Amino acid sequence: MPKLIKYRRSAEAEAWLRKEIAEQKRRYRKIVREQDALAPKREKWVAEFFERIQTRGYNVHFADRRQIRPEELPTRPKRKFRVVF
Repeated sequence: MPKLIKYRRSAEAEAWLRKEIAEQKRRYRKIVREQDALAPKREKWVAEFFERIQTRGYNVHFADRRQIRPEELPTRPKRKFRVVF
């Protein structure tokens, strides 16, 4: 089994990494705040989407449409939405 070689970063590289990590965490917190602020609208969008696919349906092939029955809808989890970005 080969030995692992440990490399040391320069002080400049360490400082740059700390700065970069802090900036990324700040951007991440801002995105999370924006996504959390959209939660009420997102709930409305989901409800409208579920209503639309039950009444109008969606296109299966060309002009063939299929409506979704209420029992086919996914159950809503008891947690807040997780937005992946």
